[in-house]
Amino acid sequence: MVTAKPIKKKVVKEPKESKEKEVKKSVARYIFTVGRRKTAIAKVKFWAEGAGEFEINKRPWQNYFPTEQLQKIMTAPLELLGLLKSVNITALVLGGGVPSQAKAVALAISRALIVVDPARKTVLKKQGMMTRDSRKKERKKPGLKRARRAPQWQKR
Repeated sequence: MVTAKPIKKKVVKEPKESKEKEVKKSVARYIFTVGRRKTAIAKVKFWAEGAGEFEINKRPWQNYFPTEQLQKIMTAPLELLGLLKSVNITALVLGGGVPSQAKAVALAISRALIVVDPARKTVLKKQGMMTRDSRKKERKKPGLKRARRAPQWQKR
């Protein structure tokens, strides 16, 4: 007696929507950019139309950056273009120190401003706000006190 093998049915996969459409939908809502400085990373959601509301790690930005100097560093790109009261920003900041985090947020804001209007790039670049400061602490080498500091020489 011969047994028949079951026939396998072909599964036709439906084409997925392209990622381009998803990106266009999110750009209409907000612009997502990333800024880095040393080991600090700032992930920023930027709304081009707003009332000047800034939130960093779910806290008001004046509480997160308590000194006036850090607040000026963070808002420098917006003050330069006169957009401080007309945009909304939500940022998630990780790693590094507080000054590095402020500079990382400023870089992310600058990148978002360029996405909105590419003509702003020359103004921001002349002020040095488009440069990622990649300086990091050098790793410690074996046999040394720090990265390059050798132990003090002893005669005896």
